[in-house]
Amino acid sequence: MGRTTCGAARHRKKVRVLGKAKGYRGPRSKNWRLAKETLLRAGVHAFRDRRRRKRDFRALWVTRLTAACRMRGISYSRFIFGLAGADIEVNRKMLSEIAISSPADFDTLVDLAKKHQPKNAAA
Repeated sequence: MGRTTCGAARHRKKVRVLGKAKGYRGPRSKNWRLAKETLLRAGVHAFRDRRRRKRDFRALWVTRLTAACRMRGISYSRFIFGLAGADIEVNRKMLSEIAISSPADFDTLVDLAKKHQPKNAAA
């Protein structure tokens, strides 16, 4: 007696996998085994990079803030510490946008942060 091949269900599965692999180069889009392996690896990269994107954007915002703060004579860490002392709760994304779009408002925030530095700190 011959083995069963799951007929229609298996065909649907292959169509679904090869449809997702559409656009890949060479046999990765046509060959069942290569398409399956490639999609598995692509899923791993996608899962990892969804988390990585959050880190990358935060690093970008911090870099922008560091540059904006140094232009105004204060370090990034002193700026963040001063804002915390002034009870200003603005996230780094918004601070970065303020620094780019409205420098006058950012200057005000820097002045507030400078006022709330500890007395013995050499700014």
